[in-house]
Amino acid sequence: MLTDVEINKNAKLKNVVDIAKELGINEDELEVYGKKKAKILPCVYERNKNKKDGKLILVTAINPTPLGEGKTTISIGLADAFRRLNKNVCLALREPSLGPVFGIKGGATGGGYAQVAPMDEINLHFTGDIHAMSSANNLISACIDNHIFQGNTLNIDPKKVTWKRAMDMNDRALRTITMDYSFKDRTYIRNDGFDITVASEIMAIVCLAKNIKDLENRVSNIMFGYNTDGKPLYVKDLKIQGAVTALLKDAIKPNLVQTIENTPAIIHGGPFANIAHGCNSIIATRTALKLADYVVTEAGFGADLGAEKFMDIKCRIADLKPDKIVIVATLKAMKYNGGVAKEDVKEENLEAIEKGFVNLKAHIENVKKFGVTPIVALNKYDFDTDAEVELLKKLCEDIGSKLIITEVFMKGGEGALDLAKEVIEQIDNSTDNFKFIYDEKQTIKDKISAISKNIYGATDVEYSEEALEAIKKIEEIGRDKLPVCIAKTQYSLSDDPKLLGRPENFNIKIRDVILKNGAGFVVAIAGSIMTMPGLPKVPAAESIYVDDDGETIVGLF
Repeated sequence: MLTDVEINKNAKLKNVVDIAKELGINEDELEVYGKKKAKILPCVYERNKNKKDGKLILVTAINPTPLGEGKTTISIGLADAFRRLNKNVCLALREPSLGPVFGIKGGATGGGYAQVAPMDEINLHFTGDIHAMSSANNLISACIDNHIFQGNTLNIDPKKVTWKRAMDMNDRALRTITMDYSFKDRTYIRNDGFDITVASEIMAIVCLAKNIKDLENRVSNIMFGYNTDGKPLYVKDLKIQGAVTALLKDAIKPNLVQTIENTPAIIHGGPFANIAHGCNSIIATRTALKLADYVVTEAGFGADLGAEKFMDIKCRIADLKPDKIVIVATLKAMKYNGGVAKEDVKEENLEAIEKGFVNLKAHIENVKKFGVTPIVALNKYDFDTDAEVELLKKLCEDIGSKLIITEVFMKGGEGALDLAKEVIEQIDNSTDNFKFIYDEKQTIKDKISAISKNIYGATDVEYSEEALEAIKKIEEIGRDKLPVCIAKTQYSLSDDPKLLGRPENFNIKIRDVILKNGAGFVVAIAGSIMTMPGLPKVPAAESIYVDDDGETIVGLF
């Protein structure tokens, strides 16, 4: 079989202007980046805002394993299947971060015959959105430190600056830094650190803003620290919200590309789901819903992270609801969760599948708690046996969920036709009644408890002294009635990545709580999760190079 890069390079792509026309977008409503990429101007949504929304299909997954489950690949294949059924469809995905691309996870443009294109450009600089967000974030940092150095009329307390710098790369050395600046009679020393850009508040703001004015308002309300009297300070106090917005004026526009089967794809925003809210932008999703009858989107990692945040944060802020949810699973992941070593998952093992099914069962039950009946999409591999498939199908049916076999990696949209037909049938005959897991007017602790107990299956929640103090400060300034975004490991329903399957009798440990006032939610950091990841012992960067033709980038996956 050809490599992903070869398949992508050999795809017969249409001019992006023609892809736009399929969605009813005029050429003068685009900012074109060559023949393959374009930004969609705000006038497109404004022109279509009174149209009825299409149907929104969310693709999520079980807890990821080191083997990969193929959630993005299934999302792309499903959209292609809708197109093969002559449905008006649009794909809506997140932009890849450079951290995973050069780290361990690799790119995020699908695989095999279910890919978006051009995969090398999307996985690297794309249209520069994430670079713009890094610059906007670091402009705020520079102005904070400059203000303190230049006399500090705002009385910023250097020890209580909560804003961090950002870079879109995995670099553990930057988690904590010390700034020491001396000039003539002035000396300035402060501890700081970096978050990866996709976990930054700027990323969240771009993804949750409804338009450029809303974006500027959210930037204005970013709380960056406290003054010496303990009063909160905001970006608007620095008078730089206009400059920050100027850096983001193009980044807020959604990007239009296509799949290798020429299905329109809007790719915009890239927050991680383990340390951020894990969904593409509201602007991208809303635009797609006005242009297509069916919109396929995804949320990062397992349903305990991306799907929960999609519904409790994005749907709440954007006034959206999913019409159907698809949970991606693999038999090799069932075996891995059932105790089989990753080297042995290709061997038939019915006992391990039955044991590991508890993880998938938990995600099915959790999705149902939001009032939506999920469909399970089995990402089938050639080494999966008929007996294993039949067993998983029966296990799903026993708890009231239908399992559909997909083979999009090898067959593209053809491999998801059954899934697309099932999604359409269930939407047409739906009795779902969408609801949230918690009321945002509850206390921060109650919201964290609701997620921890109802979604993760925790017995209770433990708080560090630092977390309790942070919650107290948020309550004192009246910003506690916001949605909660829990940052935790993606590998387990618990906050311990080693606890596979469906852990029991565990507590969620919250070590810090951070107000993202501009974004409009509160982040609770659980376990040992880091907001600046590190590279693995052998990073993917070691296998990436430019081919002799000077154009083809090899090693992206």
